[in-house]
Amino acid sequence: MNRRFINPAVASVPPSAIRKFFDTASTMKDAISLGVGEPDFVTPFPMRNAAIDSLLDGETQYTTNYGLMPLREEISRYLSQRFQVGYDPQSEVLVTVGASEAIDIALRAILSPGDEVLIPEPCYISYQACTRFAGGVPVQVPTRAEKAFELDAADLEACITPQSKVLMLSYPNNPTGAVLPREKLEAVARVAIRHDLFVICDEIYSELAYDGFTQLSLASLPGMWERTMTISGFSKAFAMTGFRLGYLCAPSLFVAAAAKIHQYTIMCASRQSQVAAWYALKRGRETGYEDVARMRESYNQRRRLMLKAFADMGLACFEPKGAFYAFPSIQKTGLSSEVFCDRLLQEKAVICVPGSAFGDSGEGHIRCCYATGVDKLMEAFARIADFLKTL
Repeated sequence: MNRRFINPAVASVPPSAIRKFFDTASTMKDAISLGVGEPDFVTPFPMRNAAIDSLLDGETQYTTNYGLMPLREEISRYLSQRFQVGYDPQSEVLVTVGASEAIDIALRAILSPGDEVLIPEPCYISYQACTRFAGGVPVQVPTRAEKAFELDAADLEACITPQSKVLMLSYPNNPTGAVLPREKLEAVARVAIRHDLFVICDEIYSELAYDGFTQLSLASLPGMWERTMTISGFSKAFAMTGFRLGYLCAPSLFVAAAAKIHQYTIMCASRQSQVAAWYALKRGRETGYEDVARMRESYNQRRRLMLKAFADMGLACFEPKGAFYAFPSIQKTGLSSEVFCDRLLQEKAVICVPGSAFGDSGEGHIRCCYATGVDKLMEAFARIADFLKTL
């Protein structure tokens, strides 16, 4: 095979480490996965029923490129009421195939070749890859467990160069479960304004915060709405991963640029998924988001179980305040995170993701997702404890 036919930007990006472990485990009968970040809840029936009714009613056509207007109106209302950020549903909301597509087209719409994207790490695995696919240069901004994995404004500013154009921000964070308090977020906003950075804010876990904490939306801060793109979706808080439905919101200039890429490459998201998402927001508004609250409380209970289990094992673990991941340190074992996870999978059939998959700052940790059943969690804890005894 002649590799010169492969785009170097694509060739330079390794396959997803998360999928590597998931694919291996799929061949093992008794494997327990703490790897893939997917809710174990089935999408609530009313949303499934809305999609079924749409299909039975013969609604099988394309929607507009921007998405169904009733859905865009509900997204606008939701962000205004829940996060105090206002967007015009006509021109400032774009419905996408998951938040993943939104991240991809946002970067492609904004970056020119050689532009730098500041990425706090550990981070979601797609940020660096999508930056490279768009011709940009990812710049690591480390965060640390001893500082609660919060992005420090001084650390951010130290990484800025004349080529810096975009800050990628995501709190609550995947993989650490960290949140970013108001004062830290305001300090980051001041740096963004001072250095004229555009911010892509991935808020997919914004509904999943614990102990009474509410993650502030960056675009709600003074001076930030005009330089922020807010991205979210329905996969995590609404347990709608398979529907592949997300959205991108920003001033119309930026949405129109992203919409060009969307309309030429995707056309539109699935109509049935859009109908289900519209109903999820409508039902949420009418019921006080009881489905989201119920699932969040269940995750919170499992979060506490996982933290206690790691403490009992003697593994230091930063207390996550959002999302549904824990990020314990495995440095005391003397193993790299990849070797630890490889051996844990082969010897005890438990899937965790090496911290190195989320950037250099993640080395020495593993990501464990607690969005799975309590019985499976307890069995996984027992297996991990047994594994540690063999080291």
